[in-house]
Amino acid sequence: MKKSLLGVALAAVLVSAGAPAGAAPARANAPAPAPTPAPSSASPTSSVAYISSVASISSAGSLLAESWQPPLSTRGRYVVDARGDRFKLKSVNWHGAQGSYNGSGDVNDPASHHDAEKSDQVPLGLDRVPLAGILADFHRLGANSIRLPFSNEMLHDQRPVPDAAVAANPALRGRTPLQVFDSVIAATTAEGFAVILNNHTNTSRWCCGLDGNERWNTSQSTAQWEADWLFLAKRYKDDKRVVGADLYNEVRRTVMDDANWGWGNDHDWWAASQRVGDRLLTEANPDLLVVVEGINWQGIPTDLTPHGRPTLEPARELSHTLVASNKLVYSAHFYGYTGPRHTGATGTGETSDWRYQELPREELFQTLQRQAVFVADDTRRHYTAPVWISEFGIGADETNPQGRTWFANFVDYLIAHDVDFAYWPAVGFTGHGRWKLLDYDLQGRRSGVLDGDDWRTPHWQRLVDAPGRSGAVPVTDSWDMLTTDHTDFVQSLRARAKGDWDHGARKAACPDGQRIVGLSHDSGRGLCTDTGARGLASPVGALTVVTDERHVTDGDWAGGYTKFQCPAHQFMVGYSLRGRAVSAVLCAEAARALPKTGRTLWFDRGDNRPTGAPGGEFALGAYKGQCGSDEYAAGVAHSGAWARGDKPAALLCRTL
Repeated sequence: MKKSLLGVALAAVLVSAGAPAGAAPARANAPAPAPTPAPSSASPTSSVAYISSVASISSAGSLLAESWQPPLSTRGRYVVDARGDRFKLKSVNWHGAQGSYNGSGDVNDPASHHDAEKSDQVPLGLDRVPLAGILADFHRLGANSIRLPFSNEMLHDQRPVPDAAVAANPALRGRTPLQVFDSVIAATTAEGFAVILNNHTNTSRWCCGLDGNERWNTSQSTAQWEADWLFLAKRYKDDKRVVGADLYNEVRRTVMDDANWGWGNDHDWWAASQRVGDRLLTEANPDLLVVVEGINWQGIPTDLTPHGRPTLEPARELSHTLVASNKLVYSAHFYGYTGPRHTGATGTGETSDWRYQELPREELFQTLQRQAVFVADDTRRHYTAPVWISEFGIGADETNPQGRTWFANFVDYLIAHDVDFAYWPAVGFTGHGRWKLLDYDLQGRRSGVLDGDDWRTPHWQRLVDAPGRSGAVPVTDSWDMLTTDHTDFVQSLRARAKGDWDHGARKAACPDGQRIVGLSHDSGRGLCTDTGARGLASPVGALTVVTDERHVTDGDWAGGYTKFQCPAHQFMVGYSLRGRAVSAVLCAEAARALPKTGRTLWFDRGDNRPTGAPGGEFALGAYKGQCGSDEYAAGVAHSGAWARGDKPAALLCRTL
């Protein structure tokens, strides 16, 4: 979200001074969170009844609803609907339910809230405009999807919202914030919009300084965060137009330390998002898109200390592999006044680094590509996925030519690369900041990009109207990485159902439908794919754990080495390690007879990979072996000789 520069500057000062991390100021009169969110007395179903009583689906809503079929999934770099047609996320952020309190002063005083827009933990504008009117304006904007932020505190707050917060929607009086959220979602999806839930903050505070919301587990436990997500995913499971879970907003450092990507500790954003994403798909709603934003900031923002905005760059070397590999979307945020190494602060806490709006056009484009859009543009990689720029924006009152030029260039880039997007924010109050696309005054009168006096209008219009990939998207090959860096990584539901197939070892297995195609010599990493062989695995066939040479019956393909080889007509889908030593391989039965012609591929003394290395770098700094895209791995060889340590040394690659 648009940052509080004071908060950013304060963060820099406190970090530089070595001040201890403190809890964010509590929201006045806020109750302690319950162990799990208490179900509201009004269910989402009753919210649908409320909406039906005040408004029917508009003609625009009917057209939008007919234009796509939920649920959504991914094919390579594109989001697609249930028919396999491209569904480009042309989104707006409807904020408010995440909270607007700045953290000091009287919580009941609008002046203590960001831009004096007191949200009362409900989406902005419900005090000024009927819900149906706001949604009609979203149609006029050309949006097809809504990013809907919330706070964990909001989920637990059992107090009715003030009547004034829903003055233009009197049927919502007496409801808790979560019950209002239910009604907003029901109305929004009834109008044909896709809704992506966004866990924006822990507490109902305006983001993003030292506010207790730096990480998913700053003001709460990871267990509570996961429980809240499972609760919400189950709550809206029957509303198929609730299509996604945007797991957490702008993960960044606290006073004392950084979030990280892959360290294996309780600040590891990669591990936390990987785990909760799998839990959502297996325990709550298998239809959801899982949206993972990159890390928004690491390091102390001074000219004398390392610092920067990693965004999605770490995914090049460590990407997510969900149990359903066609459900991952990556996300990033860009604002002109921030930069790749600039927090956005002015004055105290400002560094000498360039802001995005200060970069020449070509350098800006190169930076956007490096930090985020490579995820979508680099095809046939383990990290290939749709990338959603889920926040960007600028003020209608922006007078800085650099800022205006940045916005025009940024829109040019989104159009040229056909990137999914979500503008921040959609709704606000006239006279209280000018970043919103739609401003409403106390009488509900609208101004903004739809009303002819906003310099952003032509840029917004060409963005939503821009031609891009549409229609049917062919099913694409999947490439996914496995890692045993810190724990098991069994992404096969069938293998999970089998239980612990090598007790005490670290285990990895490909998502169902994929096969092992590559292994590293000493890092514990692996590469999976379904290229050239979709439907290869029998959905009911055997899974075999191999720990000896009993299936080596057709020749010694790695003399002097121990060989774990799959039975005939089976192929490798997993492996286990003790330390870096191979202890077993997991094999799956094929749906058809498999050829036995093949070759031994050695990789204990250097890389041995196909030309172009499809799948990408899955084990940086380690020797890697990779069968061809027209082959399957039927076994792995290793040696216990001194200095070899039973590490994977060769693959048996056989023709499909």
